[in-house]
Amino acid sequence: MSLSEARFHDLVDATQQTLEDIFDDCDLDIDLESSAGVLTVKFENGTQLIFSRQEPLRQLWLAAVSGGFHFDYDEESERWMCDKSEEQLGEMLERIVKQQADVELDFEGL
Repeated sequence: MSLSEARFHDLVDATQQTLEDIFDDCDLDIDLESSAGVLTVKFENGTQLIFSRQEPLRQLWLAAVSGGFHFDYDEESERWMCDKSEEQLGEMLERIVKQQADVELDFEGL
């Protein structure tokens, strides 16, 4: 069953707020920019993570140095899952942030 438009936006908004909270609470020098449904995380070393909502597909997209990833929301696990690897968003972010910023952050709630 596909997500309704309203549910999709609520889920993405909540996810982006959680991401902002995690990055705000860490000790890294990070710039966060949120505009028109796109959340950009800029690390001190110049690399970025870009989270965007893809409304027609009901997906959350992530652009990182290591590539672009598309996530579908899994109602059963209540998690965003990569449509290719089936990796949870939080697990992937822990790995990607370690690679890009050389820091370990906990994205357990995602």
